Parts: sequence; structure tokens; C-alpha cells
Amino acid sequence: MAANLQFLFHSGSFGPSFPFSSPTLISRFRPVSVSFNSIFAPIFRFDAFTLRFGTKIRRERCRVAAAMLLPDNPVVSDICATAVSGGVALSLLRLWTETAKRGLDQKLNRKLVHTSIGLAFMLCWPMFSSGHRGALLASLIPGVNIIRMLVLGLGILKDEATVKSMSRNGDCRELLKGPLYYVATITLVCIFYWRTSPISIALICNLCAGDGLADIVGRRFGSRKISYNKNKSLAGSVAMVSAGFLASVGYMYYFSSFGYVEGSNRMVLGFLVVSIASALVESLPISTEIDDNLTVPLTSLLVGSLVF
Repeated sequence: MAANLQFLFHSGSFGPSFPFSSPTLISRFRPVSVSFNSIFAPIFRFDAFTLRFGTKIRRERCRVAAAMLLPDNPVVSDICATAVSGGVALSLLRLWTETAKRGLDQKLNRKLVHTSIGLAFMLCWPMFSSGHRGALLASLIPGVNIIRMLVLGLGILKDEATVKSMSRNGDCRELLKGPLYYVATITLVCIFYWRTSPISIALICNLCAGDGLADIVGRRFGSRKISYNKNKSLAGSVAMVSAGFLASVGYMYYFSSFGYVEGSNRMVLGFLVVSIASALVESLPISTEIDDNLTVPLTSLLVGSLVF
């Protein structure tokens, strides 16, 4: 005869509760001891037999509420989050525009823009509500910059300081390549993957931290070149793998604290595979001909789809 036992926990004591009311049935069960372990459910020992529950206990993940600005009014909260996130991105752009004006090395300045904007923007994601509205409103921030890159790149508007901070040679038409690919990638990641997918973490971290640090480190410590591409250095590739991987793991723990993803050793290994693959593709001669702001995200997307 199978009995449906429920266990009720109180402030300091516990006891078995029987969902049937027959006193004769209850009197037949005389538990001698109850034992627990960290893996299996309780084991009830009776005078005549031992009743075991062999199913594993599932620990439900405790989701931490999103860091919404106004939890009681999600619509207004999302609008405020958009304003705050946009303000953070704009402040960073203004900062790097000023450093460009003050004579900071143009290539270094460009890579500092490249590294900081996407990572800082991703830090703001928990302020948005869950669902499509939060994702779409967040995507407006890089989405507006798509229009900005087009307007500046086509010469419709003039902004020499911004062009200087984002281009290699100060040519506004360069904004129609790497910088445009950069903001378009982040926009699409917001819309289609958002903060619940490890692919979005791997893609942005390898694009921003990985590719950005690869150039900075490679220019300073890259005396040893890669045999199949003299424009790339071993130090730069190692820096790209390290920065992309460490940033990915860091954001995994960050989003895991809000309950958006569930961090695991398997996910960490997946981030390492994606970072290695992205660095390998970035080191190929094809990344010189096709902008690495396009090849790195595509590689992260394809490999991430396989390992996650």
C-alpha cells in the first residue's frame, strides 16, 4: 500500500502530515527515526519496514528581483532605465571625445571607446524589466547610434571630434564600417538574445573586451608576430582570449546574481571555447580584409550556438 506523505516544517520542529483522515491508517505508521542527507529525500524507518523516497531533492534557484528603478510601475521604470543607460553611454562618448581633442593617441582612444561602451551598456541591463519591452527599449540606445554613424559617415553632419575618436585615420567614411558594425551588433543582441542567453554575454565580451584589449596589448608587447599573419601578434591574441574569457565569466556571475542565467562549469568552458575561436578568426588575414567588428561577432554567434 502506497502512502502519500507530506512533510511540514515549522519554526523549530517538524512532523509528518497524512492527507487521509482515517485514524486506523494513521495508527499503523509508527516512525522510529527520520534521516536526511544532502542528496536524497527523507528515509522513514518504521517498526515493520523502511519507507524510502529515492527521488533527488531539487533546489529551486532563488531569482533575485531585477534592479528596476520603479518596480511598481514597469513602463515608467523602463523609460527611466533607457534614459539612465543612454546617459551612461553618452557620458562615456563625451569623455573619449574630450580625450581625443586633448591629444590622446588616436588608435588607443578608438580602442578605449570600443572596449568601454558595450561593457558599460551591458551593466545597465538589469535596470530594465523582463520581456520584450525591456529588450526593445534597451536596443534603442545602440539603435540610435546606428543612425548617428550613418549621418556622420555619409557627411550629412560634421563632428570632427567624434570621427577622430572612432576612426583610424580621421576619415568620416570609416564610421560606415567598424563603428557601424559595432553598434548594429549590440542592437541585434539586445533584440534577439538579451540578458538570458550566454551567447549575448560571449558575443559582446569578445567584441568589446577581447578585440579591444588585443589591439592595445598587441601594439605595446606584440614584437612576436603570428607566422600566418604578420599584422597580428601572439601577445595580442593571448590578450584577446584572456580578456574575452574573463569578461564573459564576470558577466555570467553578474547576470546569475539577478537570476537571468544559471552559471555553471559547462558555461565557463563554453566561454573559453568561444573566446579561443574568436581570437583565432581575428588573427586570420581575412579579418584584415573584412572588419573584425564583423568577423568576431559572427564567430561568437556561430560557436556559441554550438556550445551553449
